[in-house]
Amino acid sequence: MEGIINNYRRSMSRQYTRHIIISLPKVDSREKAQAYVGKKVVFKTTSGKQITGEISAPHGNKGCVRALFERALPGQCLGTVIEVQ
Repeated sequence: MEGIINNYRRSMSRQYTRHIIISLPKVDSREKAQAYVGKKVVFKTTSGKQITGEISAPHGNKGCVRALFERALPGQCLGTVIEVQ
């Protein structure tokens, strides 16, 4: 399954580049998003490297999820497709 990276998780004065908010297709409620907690996600860079993470929690009531990655993702990742396993 694929998802789209929406944004970094952020506060008023800081953004957390390891924490990513992802929107999933055909997931439109918090209950459906809860089923994806614990699944692995993989971001593939243009050079072929893979950065892995794990879905940690739902985000909001529209079906988005939060993912925590092993290292920070670059700014170019925003709006790109990510693989959910």
